[in-house]
Amino acid sequence: MQPETDQLLDIFRSIKEPETGKDILSLQMVRDLKIDQKSINFSIHLPSAKYPHKDVLYRSLHETLKKEFPDYEPNAHFVAYQPHSEAPNTVVPQIRNFIAVASGKGGVGKSTISANLAISLAKLGFKAGILDTDLYGPSMPTIFGIKNKRPQVVQKDGKNLLVPIDVNGIPVISLGNIIEPEQAVVLRGPRLGAIIKQFFLDTVWPELDYLIIDLPPGTGDIQLTLVQTIPITGVVLVTTPQEVAVADAIKAANMFMLDQISVPILGVIENMSYFSPPDMQDKKYYIFGKGGGQRLSDFTKSVILGKIPIHESIRQRADHELSIFDQDESSVEFAQIADKLVERVKHRNQTNTPTKIVQLTQ
Repeated sequence: MQPETDQLLDIFRSIKEPETGKDILSLQMVRDLKIDQKSINFSIHLPSAKYPHKDVLYRSLHETLKKEFPDYEPNAHFVAYQPHSEAPNTVVPQIRNFIAVASGKGGVGKSTISANLAISLAKLGFKAGILDTDLYGPSMPTIFGIKNKRPQVVQKDGKNLLVPIDVNGIPVISLGNIIEPEQAVVLRGPRLGAIIKQFFLDTVWPELDYLIIDLPPGTGDIQLTLVQTIPITGVVLVTTPQEVAVADAIKAANMFMLDQISVPILGVIENMSYFSPPDMQDKKYYIFGKGGGQRLSDFTKSVILGKIPIHESIRQRADHELSIFDQDESSVEFAQIADKLVERVKHRNQTNTPTKIVQLTQ
């Protein structure tokens, strides 16, 4: 049986660092955890190059992991701590986690899920914001009911800066609030990149635990600019169960999984998973098929964060600018997804080094 991430984290939590007596997970010594075929690969970050307990830790790790998973070989890579090796977020340091919400194709409900994720995180007590980077088809002004609002502009050191629109405590930035609603967006790659950078470098973001970044479909200039501008904490993939949606989502995932980009996939949300008639809640109709989210999760070696059935109320609220802050039958499902996302981010930050801003030469 292949070990699950949570099982491995529990094992690391049980192993104590000899000098402090604290577990190696809480000390953030475990990094870059990966399960590859029959190997459990990870790094152990040591306090110094002359750390005296390396052999003790190695034996403890090897014996414990082999006992629990005898068919897997533990591969521990010991790394001596080096100052400034953590690639800190210096672009917008007041934002702790950047969560990109991606899909391969349009129409899978990615924007609606992004908005509801931010709201659910805020309801859990976190400071959450939304950045709409779908410049050709920005959806957040409609979803949040702010189509006629414009972000304020303030001056600092002779520079004009955008102030996000506050919607019930959630700061929102979208190109749809800067241009006219019916205005066509005709932009080439360099201009697209300049706008994305402006959304980070020339925007007065408040302190946030999570910035949810709603990406456009595909793997184009906006995605590349994003990974070259900020250290993305991780990606949430959105798909329907339909095979064509999964196939395109795999392409989106492959971009983030490239060695030179290497952004962790936090999990998968399967949207429009099934339909239950209001008067027959015990019946489920799988309109778009079954199992697509699981196939995507297996491919990316991540987890299913949740499955969202087809709720008419979700569509009605997004289309008619009704308050998506109101409670309805989907609120519990999004709350559970947000809970699971928080845990995945916590695990990611405990076991992976911070994502580096990508330096692409071509």
